[in-house]
Amino acid sequence: MINYSPLEVWFVTGSQHLYGPETLRQVAADSEAIVSGLNASGNLPVRVVFKPVLTTPEEVSATLREADAAPDCIGIIAWMHTFSPSKMWIEGLRRLQTPLCHLHTQFNRDIPWSTIDMDFMNLNQSAHGGREFGFICSRLRLERKVVVGHWKEASAQRRVAGWMRAAAAWHDSQSLKVARIGDNMRQVAVTEGDKVEAELRLGYAVNGYGVGDLVAHLAEVTDAQVGELCDEYESSYRMMEGLGKGGPLHESLRDAARIELGLRSFLEEGGFRAFTDTFENLHGLKQLPGIAVQRLMADGYGFGAEGDWKHAALVRSMKVMAEGLQGGTSFMEDYTYHLDPAGRSVLGAHMLEICPSIANGQPSCEVHPLGIGGKEDPVRLVFDSTTGTAVNATVVDMGNRFRMVVNVVDVVEPPEPLPRLPVARALWDPRPELETAAAAWIHAGGAHHTGFSLALGPEHLEDFAGMAGIEFLLIDDATHLRQFRSEIRWNDAAYR
Repeated sequence: MINYSPLEVWFVTGSQHLYGPETLRQVAADSEAIVSGLNASGNLPVRVVFKPVLTTPEEVSATLREADAAPDCIGIIAWMHTFSPSKMWIEGLRRLQTPLCHLHTQFNRDIPWSTIDMDFMNLNQSAHGGREFGFICSRLRLERKVVVGHWKEASAQRRVAGWMRAAAAWHDSQSLKVARIGDNMRQVAVTEGDKVEAELRLGYAVNGYGVGDLVAHLAEVTDAQVGELCDEYESSYRMMEGLGKGGPLHESLRDAARIELGLRSFLEEGGFRAFTDTFENLHGLKQLPGIAVQRLMADGYGFGAEGDWKHAALVRSMKVMAEGLQGGTSFMEDYTYHLDPAGRSVLGAHMLEICPSIANGQPSCEVHPLGIGGKEDPVRLVFDSTTGTAVNATVVDMGNRFRMVVNVVDVVEPPEPLPRLPVARALWDPRPELETAAAAWIHAGGAHHTGFSLALGPEHLEDFAGMAGIEFLLIDDATHLRQFRSEIRWNDAAYR
């Protein structure tokens, strides 16, 4: 359900008529060569489309308006081959809604020391043409990505690729529908928020639905469909004893399969790509959706527990950003600490709903008591996460703005097995270390729910936050608590 193939990013080049038609023909030829090279590199997830060189205010305005109106254009890469007087960019940039990446590069990598002359200098003026463009973007307070480096270098291409992934998620967010099945968990503050402001700022729409709307879809599921899905479970996962056909727990598996089929039908019919539920609203359901939510997330849906629509949308956006990358992405929650002075860590999990895209090996399909919600024992997939560097991200409503907080973490293997903990889980060491990371997170008001990804880095999320115009705070190796708290105070003043 995540498809980059129709998407495109437009490549626009700035110049002016001062240099004459021969120079402009060379500018166009060089720009087309860069576009071809970027597309052939294999490092970019979205196709780059060459657009004619822009030399007048009218051309700039027309092209940028066209980009805003093009349904598959998710971003613009701007390059100043020569000097491009930036007053001619004002009207177009002032109205621009499409994400912008300023690629500060030049066609040639090296200075041709023995042959360089004024003709070469007049043609290859990116070094100061890019500064002119940068000034007008800053004067307009225009949020954009700036990538510096030669266009053939993999490092520059990777930064452009990361920006493209954020732009794809931003594009997806503009038409995202989030279904809130039931309400927010009662008396919880951080999962609440301004849904109108979220739609104004982030693009996605959140609306509530009764559990009865879901139950009606369960009633349409046939026994044959349930049987087929149970067979799929048995072929895909290690099955707990008694869950198979004829076993004493098999009816629980059938109930879980019916919930998955009904939930899929509900989401598909409504065009939803993210959803929430809560254990406090389960009328008409025999068990809290567990394996259903896990498998839907693995297919690309966003999810938030206890009515947490902000993290349902965030997980969906992170899924879009991570499409095609190694490492999974999941809804997550900081659950409990390991406070051994020799190595402090966090055990992340949730009651049921962790995406198997992060699983280390084949998950086990199990049924156990939940101890909350007052329903029958739910079916869930149990596994340990794969290890590696990951990010934990949260979006919270601070009243006058949305704030994204990201912590870089290192996922590690548990030092001992967890035979009596029947949930999916991940153990990580937060950077720079637990004391600083947890204190910084708490000072920032970060939620206990997060979007967790072994595929993404902080720059993906920072690019996305920039496109959305929301505050971004990073907790990583360089974080010092005093400076971090000062950054929060500075941001309070800036957003006031």
